[in-house]
Amino acid sequence: MCDWRVALTRGQVIPAHPLALTADRKLDERRQRALSRYYLAAGAGGLAVGVHTTQFEIRDVGLFRPVLELAATVMCEEAPADCVRIAGAIGPTAQAVKEAELARELGYHAVLLSLAALGEADDDALVDHCRAVAAVMPVVGFYLQPAVGGRVLGYAFWRRFAEIDNVVAIKVAPFNRYQTIDVLRALARSGRGGEIALYTGNDDNIVMDLLTPHTFDRGGETVELRFVGGLLGHWAAWTKAAVDLLAECHAISRQGGEIPRAMLTRAIEVTDANAAFFDAANGFKGCIAGIHEVLRRQGLLEGIWCLNEAECLSPGQAAEIDRVYAAYPHLADDAFVERHRDEWLR
Repeated sequence: MCDWRVALTRGQVIPAHPLALTADRKLDERRQRALSRYYLAAGAGGLAVGVHTTQFEIRDVGLFRPVLELAATVMCEEAPADCVRIAGAIGPTAQAVKEAELARELGYHAVLLSLAALGEADDDALVDHCRAVAAVMPVVGFYLQPAVGGRVLGYAFWRRFAEIDNVVAIKVAPFNRYQTIDVLRALARSGRGGEIALYTGNDDNIVMDLLTPHTFDRGGETVELRFVGGLLGHWAAWTKAAVDLLAECHAISRQGGEIPRAMLTRAIEVTDANAAFFDAANGFKGCIAGIHEVLRRQGLLEGIWCLNEAECLSPGQAAEIDRVYAAYPHLADDAFVERHRDEWLR
């Protein structure tokens, strides 16, 4: 198994990379590179670029290739050899295949495949779509929650999806326990639980996803599955603390036994912080702007501008971010950023 596959299977913090813009909504290449350097210096084991947090609109304004190129250059030149490079792929089959081909050209290892554009497609069409993309590059499945544009994907789909040879991981992010179990049960029944890595994207349940052993029956055999890491927009801010958190979760999982009560408390703290960053109170309307606001406060972004001018903080969201900053200073990494920000912005 190649180095990046080993790293992916072991479990990593993989931030969903934001987009750095100037006040006139042009790409800020200096700060875009600085963000990549921040994540790598914080200990992230990979980057996901061209995904929801990067803003899907980059495709409409000619920024898809430039943004992927910038991150790929930083990862190739400044990251360990096993740094996992993931590019987003969206749209109907022809578009998704073309984006996978570009990602392959730029040195990415896998694509995170969103099925949101196939909202009315049946399972046969969905599986054919996934196979077409997997013929180009390794695929990370993506269960995007319906509240931000995803669709419901049932057990039957995930069972067939897990049989596609070039599937290497699944990011589970329906924000729904029932639908999360559908994915896990399908993977367990497929017999590929040891080959396909599970990554949480459930921002409302990050810590418990990482700590919970999920057990299922497969023909009389008990199969245990665990989320090994996270591919998260939430981890695009306070990333150093997220790396420390994942290491702590891995250590607890290795030791077995009871989950410490302190980690149960931490789980709620992380979810509360996410509610502020992602604007849960307003149906996640400010989810990208909220991450930008944290990065702006840290001096990594100049502002919170998005390509879509309607993407901004919701009323009261800044106050909520103030609140979680004050309540959970141990979840922040501002001191780490302050020490290194200038070198990342070089």
